Amino acid sequence: MVGSKADAKQLAAATSVSKNKPPKIKPDLKRAALAPSATLFLFGAAGDLVKRLLMPALCNLRRDGLIDDSLRIVGVDHNPRSDGEYADSLRDFIRDEIKNQKLDPKLWGKLAKRISYLQGDFLADATYQGIAARIKEASSGNAVFYLATAPRFFGDVVECLGKAALLQETRSAFRRVIIEKPFGSDLASAQQLNTRILNVMNEKQVYRMDHFLGKETVQNILVSRFANGIFEAIWNHHYIDHIQITAAETVGVEQRGSFYENTGALRDMVPNHLMQLLAMVAMEPPSAFAADAVRDEKAKLLGAIRPTMPDEAIANSARGQYTAAKIDGRQVLAYRSEDKVERSSETETFVALKLMIDNWRWVGMPFYLRTGKRLSARDTEIAICFKPAPYAQFRGTKIRQLKPNYLIMQIQPNEGLWLDFHAKRPGPTVEIADVDMGFSYADAFELQPSTGYETLIYDCLIGDQTLFQRADAIESGWRAVQPFLDAWAKGEGAVEGYAAGSAGPKGADELLAREKRSWHSLG
Repeated sequence: MVGSKADAKQLAAATSVSKNKPPKIKPDLKRAALAPSATLFLFGAAGDLVKRLLMPALCNLRRDGLIDDSLRIVGVDHNPRSDGEYADSLRDFIRDEIKNQKLDPKLWGKLAKRISYLQGDFLADATYQGIAARIKEASSGNAVFYLATAPRFFGDVVECLGKAALLQETRSAFRRVIIEKPFGSDLASAQQLNTRILNVMNEKQVYRMDHFLGKETVQNILVSRFANGIFEAIWNHHYIDHIQITAAETVGVEQRGSFYENTGALRDMVPNHLMQLLAMVAMEPPSAFAADAVRDEKAKLLGAIRPTMPDEAIANSARGQYTAAKIDGRQVLAYRSEDKVERSSETETFVALKLMIDNWRWVGMPFYLRTGKRLSARDTEIAICFKPAPYAQFRGTKIRQLKPNYLIMQIQPNEGLWLDFHAKRPGPTVEIADVDMGFSYADAFELQPSTGYETLIYDCLIGDQTLFQRADAIESGWRAVQPFLDAWAKGEGAVEGYAAGSAGPKGADELLAREKRSWHSLG
């Protein structure tokens, strides 16, 4: 019995909480150290990457109190403009073009004071003399050079930085370089780029960017695997039948026809994004959650991918290219009709691969990777398909064979973790229904708008390389896909058309059907 009004209020509050969803968990920012004073040089300052992703990320880091007024931002590009003109152009773009980014005038005012601009050719000595002068003017000798440029400039810019002695570190000043993808276009070019970079700086200074790794749900793969005892015992080929990794997009090549013609779906997505997801879902537990320990295990895993023999490359892959179709009543162009695309192009906009990993945990168990444009749903996920129960013990019912259970790690959209399983359908007879239970990031956590670059920029500033790719891992990723590129270069494995808005070419389905498997449905 309630003895007082206070007791009554307390009981009412408790009852109210129990009837409603628990409050969302807020991010814990207090434990994160403030990034040290530094100058951040943005090469390619006028490009889309800086305007659309990097500057909003820096705004968010300032909002969260992870950087302060000691961080100076210098845009470097060839077009003439003043400091004020550059800062205003960034502000206007974020305010007018980034829909989910609220630009706090007070916050922006503080950040804008730290933004300046340096006009210069990426290959001219005078540009690097100007950079040296900007560092000398700063209160700290720390500098980060972010190469948000076309890939052809990566090696040249790093060598110019080295020639100008801008990569030399001291006990009191660090020098770091962030390099965007794509890192090479095949194994040979990736090896060559690594050689050029490591000739003028050491691996500890190189931060090879893969923005997928900045997503909370990607980082959650390691936490889900290694912080929950229920998973480790069954995380192997004894209980898992196969694993699928998917990165599906509904958009076409948009305005990137020229880029895509020289790249294709495999080069664009597989050696970087999908290989990183593969490494995180399949690596061995690291000895500690420190950069070297995590990156060691990733490199071991990628190095254990079984080499695909030339005669296996076509059998273990499928290529597709989207064709014209109507989607939601709107006519969509075929890839070959897109701007700056060859009308007889054989570039793939979809690729599916089968890979094997030769270690004790995964021996004999396939991994299937697929990625494509103009598909039926936007869906980046890892689908872990468990072996079905060995025997359907339901005599006298319609049940003859049980379907496998899936654990879905959803990267985007609707980020979360989902497990589907079987349950009895209500009623007098035994019938099985497929049900699921899951965890949604949006329901459980209070999420702030982000671009995915916040964590990665912050980690570089504090010197944490955990989420950045190492030279050996980059090369292992390219080594795994090189046999497919070689086979296609010889004219083998024709590109198969698939209707825009579909799930991809028939060849991708046949890749799994040959072993009595099927893709987890998109969306």
